[in-house]
Amino acid sequence: MRPDDAESLWERRNDPEVARYQDWSLPFPRERAEQIAAESAAMGGPRNDDWWMAIVEIAETGETVGDLVVHLESEGRTAEIGYTLASAHWRKGYATEATAALIEYLFETLGVTRVFGMLHPDNRASAMVLERSGMLFEGHTRSSFWLDDEVSDDWIYGMVREDWEAWRDRPRTRPEQVGLVEITPDNLAAVAALSTHRSQEAFVAPMGRSFAQALVPSPSDGQEVTPWLRTIEADGEVVGFVMLALAEGRDPFLWRLLIDRMHQRRGIASRALELVEDEVRMIGGQSLRVSWREGRGSPGDFYLARGFEPTGKVHGGETEACKPLV
Repeated sequence: MRPDDAESLWERRNDPEVARYQDWSLPFPRERAEQIAAESAAMGGPRNDDWWMAIVEIAETGETVGDLVVHLESEGRTAEIGYTLASAHWRKGYATEATAALIEYLFETLGVTRVFGMLHPDNRASAMVLERSGMLFEGHTRSSFWLDDEVSDDWIYGMVREDWEAWRDRPRTRPEQVGLVEITPDNLAAVAALSTHRSQEAFVAPMGRSFAQALVPSPSDGQEVTPWLRTIEADGEVVGFVMLALAEGRDPFLWRLLIDRMHQRRGIASRALELVEDEVRMIGGQSLRVSWREGRGSPGDFYLARGFEPTGKVHGGETEACKPLV
């Protein structure tokens, strides 16, 4: 950061959209922005018990798009991080790219043992930044963050070096083979350990709930439901879970499709869906139904892009869609 970054910092922090879930009140004083810029520039890098700020720029143009902050604790062994992007530059991947680079710097160059971040539970965009940087959801504290006279809950994300190395080294390419495999005592533990990112749990139920619903299925439109469960394997590794609801006289319903957080964005869900559709055809199904909850991170676009069309029905707040398979 340089002292002349104060102007863009002041403008960013006075944007109500940017400030919505942050720890400052509006209006944000220009003098405070100048003070932050001057102090950060003088520090030259993170130091224990102080907040340090770096600017995020577009490399090709030098345009400022946001900032990153670091607070070192425990004699520099632990780092809390934060990030703020100008609203004109949201949804372009800059926050995730910058945050991932900052985390790498903290582990590799500064040698910290832990990195963490905290955010408002309603700030799902911010949660997705930390998740896509490899952080794990660690806790939800209630009425724990005060801003003036208002209090809110906090979500806490964190990672240690082993978590970061596992995320850095995770497979990212399309697998050669994807298959649907029966769940047995041998693979049950691996299936039960599957998990999405925390922000995705609003759209895909955790494995514990899926197993509970399979054990005690609720009737559908007065008809008994038979669950059909499989694990998804990619190159021989358990990476996901799928469950159909079968009811006499009705085409199957895709009850669950979950890909583990470490294996998302590899094209596995698309291939698994194709295999599910093949299974439905084999048992004589003419179509496949599914439903989803709307919102940031919803799987709706995924299904729409693969031929599912909304039926106009809404069940329990979820949009129903159907895909013909003949």
